[in-house]
Amino acid sequence: MLQVGAEHTKGMAEYLSPGVYVEEYDSGAVPMQGVSTSTAGFIGLAQRGPVVGKPQLVTSFADYKRAYGGYLSEAKFGDARFLPYAVEQFFINGGSRAYIMRVAADGAAAAKAAAGVLHIEAANPGEWGNKIRVSLEASSKAKTQVIAVNGADLTLKNAEGFNPGDVVELFDGKAKAYATILSALDNIITLDAPCTLNVADDKVGTAKYIKTCDLTVSVKLDDVVETYANVSLAAEAGNFIGTRARKSDLVTFSVTAAKPAAAPAPAKDGKDEKPAPAPAKPAGVAPIDQVGGAAVVALAGGSDGKVSAVSPSVYMGEDNGPGKRSGLAAFLESSDVSIMAIPGVTAPEVQAALIAQCENKKSCFAILDIPMELKKTNDVAEFRDMYDTTYAAMYHPWLEMFDPLAKRSAYFPPSGAMAGIYARTDNERGVHKAPANEIVRGCTGLSCNYNEGEQDILNPKGVNLIRAFTGRGIRVWGARTMSSNGLWKYLNVRRLFIYVEESIKANTNWVVFEPNSEVLWGRVTRTIEMFLATCWRDGALAGSSPAEAFFVECGPTTMTQDDIDNGRLICNIGIAPVKPAEFVIFRITQHTASSGSEG
Repeated sequence: MLQVGAEHTKGMAEYLSPGVYVEEYDSGAVPMQGVSTSTAGFIGLAQRGPVVGKPQLVTSFADYKRAYGGYLSEAKFGDARFLPYAVEQFFINGGSRAYIMRVAADGAAAAKAAAGVLHIEAANPGEWGNKIRVSLEASSKAKTQVIAVNGADLTLKNAEGFNPGDVVELFDGKAKAYATILSALDNIITLDAPCTLNVADDKVGTAKYIKTCDLTVSVKLDDVVETYANVSLAAEAGNFIGTRARKSDLVTFSVTAAKPAAAPAPAKDGKDEKPAPAPAKPAGVAPIDQVGGAAVVALAGGSDGKVSAVSPSVYMGEDNGPGKRSGLAAFLESSDVSIMAIPGVTAPEVQAALIAQCENKKSCFAILDIPMELKKTNDVAEFRDMYDTTYAAMYHPWLEMFDPLAKRSAYFPPSGAMAGIYARTDNERGVHKAPANEIVRGCTGLSCNYNEGEQDILNPKGVNLIRAFTGRGIRVWGARTMSSNGLWKYLNVRRLFIYVEESIKANTNWVVFEPNSEVLWGRVTRTIEMFLATCWRDGALAGSSPAEAFFVECGPTTMTQDDIDNGRLICNIGIAPVKPAEFVIFRITQHTASSGSEG
């Protein structure tokens, strides 16, 4: 039967024999789940950690310390030391997920060491690498008897563990020789050169043998130990140390092939003074000899660089393509981050780059710091006036907190704690709730105290103050963006739109390449309406009914035939965000008993 205008067009299934057929198809709205808005991204100097590639996720300050080290001293790092403190304050104030991108100062270098042909280098730059110790111990993953020898072909009693690329030691009871396995089939292996030793012996208890020449390498940094058992120095071996340790968080290994010794210069009479020495053994032969016989190797030469004067370009980073980005540019690869900060860095070039990246991605919101030494309202306002954006907010003054490294109180930029308060408010109330009138946990004081008159000047300009109130603690007392557009002056409105836009984008990928028909338009409309209705019930949208809170249009009124012919599906969405009660006004008048009784 031909059905014209059916609500659902079935696929071209084949019905070749009589029977009952069951088909499944989707016709209703697709459930949508809101994206996370509480994941933070931080950039700054750290003791250790990768400086190139994707930012790394940490879910606690203990996670951060394991991957990036501990606190940084003021004496050495100065105003570039705030990253670990900001991350700690983020988690103290309610944050649960943060991506970290470490940057290194100019001149930073990785610690290195060499043991014969084996070269060891710390996984990333910094003085931390100077504490790495690498122990080397000769080992063998396989040892057996040789049953028969036919040139370079050896028949073994048990060839398990002998693989192509392995360097082997052969012993005939008196002398040793070394070779590399070219191939292995059943119990027969082929060496890279004919065997000249009399190693064949099938007697039980014989002293003759063939064994692999391997190393067991242990890398230690404080309480962290990485062990690589039975590795080879031969690059072609399956257990090559450089391959086995590729995912190490501490070191990288490389091997330089040993070069043959040069022949001596001929004598004046045309005769050699002495015979030329034999070529040196290839790398990987007799491992302990090749690594210099050292049992423990200490890395040295690691440097943190010029940490006292870190240039803005270090924080901004370089975009060298996927997997090779650094600094701020590395967050181009991270789609999960919705809050970003570069704690304590107030250089205009860096802050402008951070704002630009958030505006371009349209899924991130930046938290900016003001230099601590700026205290007068005119100076603070002048600093804030450099920017005009809806994708950033600025906070002042700095927070007094305990410094566990210095064992005393110190002042820290507020961006780390504010990122945590954003996350706390999002999780407890929702992204539509302004992250203000919230206690700053762990804060014992402020670098300066502003009064109401001074806030009257700074608040309209978009400087969010943190103030101390008698009996109510230290609270965030502002929730404005840095925009001159009155429609976007509240940061929770901007972040609500980011949440809605990113949630719709993330949950409507199923629409792509679907037939652009009325059936699809109806499903898209119902899907988005269900999501926005949930937002309204949660209090994120204004209005006494869904009709007053939002509208969704998708169909002939939003698309022309040209749009449809060019593969465009256009959906118009309007939402009414709730605004914070920034000014609470109670109008009070006198009321007398007589006025109330007059009829």
